[in-house]
Amino acid sequence: MGKKKVLSEKNLRQVVYPSENDVLGIVQKLLGFDRVLVKCQDGFVRTCRIRGKMKRRTWIREGDIVLISPWDFQNEERGEIFHRYTQNQVDDLRRKGILLIE
Repeated sequence: MGKKKVLSEKNLRQVVYPSENDVLGIVQKLLGFDRVLVKCQDGFVRTCRIRGKMKRRTWIREGDIVLISPWDFQNEERGEIFHRYTQNQVDDLRRKGILLIE
C-alpha cells in the first residue's frame, strides 16, 4: 500500500518533550549536506548534524524549532538534531512555558 500521507500538520498530536540532556533551538541557517546552524535555548550557537533516519523523512527549513542533543565532547559547539516540531506543537510548548526563544 505504501506510506500513509499526512494531509495536515494539525493532525499530529504526539509531542516530544526535551529531557535533561536535550536542548530546544531554532534553525538559523542551512549549511549544506546534513549540517545546520542552530541557535539554542541555552545561549549557544551550535553546528548540528541531522540524524540519518530523520534526514530521509523530514524537511528542515530556516526558522523551524528543533530538538537537539549536544555531543558529549564539544557540547557547546556541536549537536545532533533528532526531532522537528510542527506549528501546533510549538504553540503547545510555548503555552506550557517550555519554549522561551522567539
